[in-house]
Amino acid sequence: MSGKSRTRHKKQLIANGKGLALPPRNPVAVAARQRSAGAHRKSPSAIRQQHARKLAKMVREGD
Repeated sequence: MSGKSRTRHKKQLIANGKGLALPPRNPVAVAARQRSAGAHRKSPSAIRQQHARKLAKMVREGD
């Protein structure tokens, strides 16, 4: 693997059909990423934008 980046080496493994057998760089990060995954509540700015879009649509349609 000398002289090759980890990504390039991984692509070569996939192309050769040897699979994705490389270990993670930081095993602790895998668990943290799995914990953070999932549905989250919308931010206040996203809610404001949603209301603004809804209002603009009502104005356009004349409701």
